[in-house]
Amino acid sequence: MGRHIRYSVIRSGQLILLALFSCMAFWSASAAADELCKKLIATGNPEYPPFLWRDPEDENRLIGANAELMQVLSKEIGIPIEVRYLGPWGRVQEEAKLGRVDLLAGAFLTLARLDYMDYFYPSFHKTHTVIWSRSDRSFIYKKWSDLVGKRGVTVINNSFGEEFDRYARESLKIMTVASLEQALNILTLGRADYLIYEEDPGYAYIAKLNIDNLKTRTPAITNEDLYLTLSHKSPCNTPELRARIARAMYRIEKQNVMSKLVAAQIQQWRKQQSK
Repeated sequence: MGRHIRYSVIRSGQLILLALFSCMAFWSASAAADELCKKLIATGNPEYPPFLWRDPEDENRLIGANAELMQVLSKEIGIPIEVRYLGPWGRVQEEAKLGRVDLLAGAFLTLARLDYMDYFYPSFHKTHTVIWSRSDRSFIYKKWSDLVGKRGVTVINNSFGEEFDRYARESLKIMTVASLEQALNILTLGRADYLIYEEDPGYAYIAKLNIDNLKTRTPAITNEDLYLTLSHKSPCNTPELRARIARAMYRIEKQNVMSKLVAAQIQQWRKQQSK
C-alpha cells in the first residue's frame, strides 16, 4: 500500500510538471507569434468596387471601402494592415489556404472556406446578389427554378451562399470565367443568357465599360453577409489576436462605420471613372 501511495504521488507530480511545461510552451509560442506579428497583410476580390479595386496609381495596392475598413481596424488593434493586390479572386483564396496572406477583407460564409479560415462576427456588410440579363431580350425570372435550361455565367470561385451554390451545382448550367469584365462581355455578346453577380460591383463595372443594354432582375438570388476572415495558417493567428480583432469588429459594426465608407467610396470610384 505504501509503495502504491508513493508511486501515485510521484506520478501525480510528473503529470503536474508535464502540464506546467505544456502551458509554458503554449504561452511561449503565443508570445513568440505576437512578437513576430508586426504587420498584417490583407487582400480580397480586386473586381469589387466600391468595396475593393486596384489603385490606378499603384496597382500592387487595393483601395475601396473594405480597404478603408482595414485601416480603421488597424488603429483599433494597434497593428499595421497592408491591403495588397495578389491576383484574381480565385488565386486570392488559394493564397489564404496556404497562409501567404493573413486577412481576407470580405468573404461570404461557406463550409469549404471554414476549413482554412476563421470568420469574425458580426459581419461588416450585407450584399445583394442578382441576376443580370440583356434588356433587349425577354427574360422571365421570379425564382431559382426559372434559370433551369438557361445559360449562365459568373466569375470563377465565386460563392453566393451555401444553399444557392448547392442548387446551382445540381440544377443549373453556369460557366465560370476569370474576371467580371469578361463575364459582362460574354453576356452582352449573347453567349450567355444571364450573369450572377453582386449588385453594387456589377453597376460599377457597367458604368466603367459604358454598357447600356443590361438590367437586373428581381428578386435577388441571395442576400449574403460579408465577413472578415483570418487564415488558419497565418503566423499571426493566435487566440490573443483573434480576440482583439473580434472585439474591434464588434465595436466597428456598432458604430455603423461601413455604411459611411461605402457611400464615400462610391463617389471615389465614379470620380476615377470620369477622368
